Amino acid sequence: MSEGNDKTKPTLIVNEGIEQPHTLNTESINQYRKKKIVRLNEPDYYIDGILAGDITILSKAITLIESSLSKHRETGQKVIDGCIGHSGNSLRIGITGVPGVGKSSFIETFGTYLTKNGNKVAVLAIDPSSQISGGSILGDKTRMEELSRNEMAFIRPSPSAGSLGGVARKTRETIILCEAAGFNIIIIETVGVGQSEIAVHSMVDFFLLLMLAGAGDELQGIKRGIMEMADMIAINKADGENIHKAKMAKVEYSNALHLYAPSESGWFPKVVTCSARTSAGLSDIWKLIKDFETLTRQNKFFELRRREQAKYWMYETLIESLKSEFFNDEKIKVLLPNFEKMVTNNNLSSFKAAAELIKVYKGE
Repeated sequence: MSEGNDKTKPTLIVNEGIEQPHTLNTESINQYRKKKIVRLNEPDYYIDGILAGDITILSKAITLIESSLSKHRETGQKVIDGCIGHSGNSLRIGITGVPGVGKSSFIETFGTYLTKNGNKVAVLAIDPSSQISGGSILGDKTRMEELSRNEMAFIRPSPSAGSLGGVARKTRETIILCEAAGFNIIIIETVGVGQSEIAVHSMVDFFLLLMLAGAGDELQGIKRGIMEMADMIAINKADGENIHKAKMAKVEYSNALHLYAPSESGWFPKVVTCSARTSAGLSDIWKLIKDFETLTRQNKFFELRRREQAKYWMYETLIESLKSEFFNDEKIKVLLPNFEKMVTNNNLSSFKAAAELIKVYKGE
């Protein structure tokens, strides 16, 4: 057999090459991760980023203040302290309305209108119902597709669960961070119903109530107290065949508002019609909001209201903190089931039980 036909020899010979280094430098990666973790624990990392208008860092800072972990809350509080001196330069607008009124569509259209006029808009939400139903603000964010992609806008869902007091407090803190990040218009939407309108009213400068026309009795389905809080009522969906009904509803609401006592601000609430679909009426709404701001700044009500709100939230935070501290006390956790049983079995009055638990908590 010839040498060329020797089938025992390999047809492919691979020479040893140069040993290749590992594709990942694990030491550098570990050092980077350690530095990143350290930076994430430093308040200055968030403060500097927020003041520079970094939306990613703003979002991280809001997550910190929403966290239930004490170490996160501690860092978050330092961030708030570092930003509060740079806050307060926005116009805060609260928006509420009956179910199906089109709040999300209105906010997207109105927010887009504001950004086109050179404003930076942050949209926040108060959603105390989320702990039961999951809320709808995430869906709202999905529906606000155009605004969520707008570089001049920032949309932040409310915390996924919590009491109204807790959610409202975190929204109030988020306002401070958004203002420090350069947003000059803060829109706060009420996703839940009932007491959430009062919470929103306690942290905004202007309160806008959206209503519908042609839905039966125009003055039904909305609490008198909410009507009294409104600085403006906007009849939404005033387009197509609904325009005539919207104009009639405008007259009815205008007549109803004349029955209420004058506002301390010196501003008489206005009623307008608008359409989130066609953008009709948005310029009128914005002009009236600016007129309100001009009037209340001139007569000093704007600043007075801001000071009263700051005091209110100091007391609200005290109440919420003391409540949380009480129910997280280990002695109370042990005793509470027994006291609940005695109260429900009528062996002890509710008032006596509360007094005894407070004594235990105070160590008396």
